[in-house]
Amino acid sequence: MEKIAFIGSYDKADMIIYIAKILSIMGKKVIVVDSTALQKTRYIVPTMQAQKQYITTFEKVDIAIGFESFDQIKKYKAANDGDKFDYDYALIDIDSYRGYYYFGIKTEDKKYFVTSFDIYCLRRGLQVFKKLEEPTAVTKVLFTKEMLAEEDQYLNYLSKSLKIKWNSDILFFPFELGDQNTIFANQRSGRIRIKGLSTQYIDGIMYIVEGISGAGNGEVKKATKILEKN
Repeated sequence: MEKIAFIGSYDKADMIIYIAKILSIMGKKVIVVDSTALQKTRYIVPTMQAQKQYITTFEKVDIAIGFESFDQIKKYKAANDGDKFDYDYALIDIDSYRGYYYFGIKTEDKKYFVTSFDIYCLRRGLQVFKKLEEPTAVTKVLFTKEMLAEEDQYLNYLSKSLKIKWNSDILFFPFELGDQNTIFANQRSGRIRIKGLSTQYIDGIMYIVEGISGAGNGEVKKATKILEKN
């Protein structure tokens, strides 16, 4: 199982679910782990369960909520489903060093730092990296309206004392009212849909899927087209 860490205080739950869904269409078994303080997926993913810790399946993607480690998830699955913890990918939503540490994120695991450019998101998100002892490679996923070089330079300035090696690729997601409206409509309907999202948003999701899976653009595009038709 490959662990993919989505790090930061920015709200990234919906983006992670879209990525997980495309991977599932590609035939991958995926679990999304919400280790954040707010646990947004508890409220946006439909379920009949109300326990402190639970796993629910949302359109062929497993969503784990309320767990502090993979050991807890494995014990839950064994006790409730009789299933093994058997996934191709675990996409982990992380907003604290505690989550980073207890879910065993290693130097070799893929990591995405997801942020906007308000000071709270930048400073609180970067706190996750403050206790790292070894340099680690991280890809920037930036939600911004202007996509200014000055914004990226400011992020580099804030992170210069941390053990981060920024990858050369930078993913820019636009602040689009249409994207927000589509995301909110999906939440209300309890569905995973990407129809209505901007081309830039969809391209960003596809690029991350390519980076996670190692699949070519054609294979990822085919899976994305299937999701667009839903």
